[in-house]
Amino acid sequence: MPKISGNNLAEHRQRTRTALFHALASLLSERSFDKITLSDVAARAGVGRTAVYNHVADKEDLLLAFIDDETQRYATTLANALQGIEDPVDRLRVYVREQALMTPRFHFPAHVRLSESVSRDTAGHLRSHGGRIADLLRAILKDAIDAKQIPDQNVDTLVNLIQATVLGGNTVPTQIHERAMYLRMLDTYVLRAVGAEISDHDVPAVDHSTMPQSMIHEAYRAQGISEQRSALRCPVAH
Repeated sequence: MPKISGNNLAEHRQRTRTALFHALASLLSERSFDKITLSDVAARAGVGRTAVYNHVADKEDLLLAFIDDETQRYATTLANALQGIEDPVDRLRVYVREQALMTPRFHFPAHVRLSESVSRDTAGHLRSHGGRIADLLRAILKDAIDAKQIPDQNVDTLVNLIQATVLGGNTVPTQIHERAMYLRMLDTYVLRAVGAEISDHDVPAVDHSTMPQSMIHEAYRAQGISEQRSALRCPVAH
């Protein structure tokens, strides 16, 4: 009987799934999806190949499960960051900052083009997952337009432009002062792009203590940012 890692079978299954997800993410940073096999994933995860089939039917099934898990965690982290912030423009500013800081942990490398390596059905599922995050931004922009804080304009186009700006492959600097300057410039750039007034106050700080610590540690460690609360709460340098 296989050795169970964890206090019970459910915990063992979750640990195995997490190991498979991490292994897939690691492999995707090295080569294209079509060059990855389930055997590769199992070997990287340190589990038997047959054990993989206790969790997924095939490679695309693993990919969908992985992206669903990442999307859910990403959306939860963003939603928690926005809690208690009523002003639509400030919500936009927090959304942009958190996206920039979390992107390296929760997104595939820029060179990965999954839609070209999977079936049509799977590609459709992948697009729907990405849409869940865009829907959050879309709602923020619509609120800003309704509040007359930004001009009435095509929201879908705005979403695409903002996402391209934030997720366009630029890496947020890890050095604190350089990072602060980058985030300030990003904030100003997006506000000008959507037609909002430049705020006379910093991007609202986020109380990350309300979020699962595993999310915070993973997201910010990817940027080399300290996990101390003072650093996590710091949107810009003073």
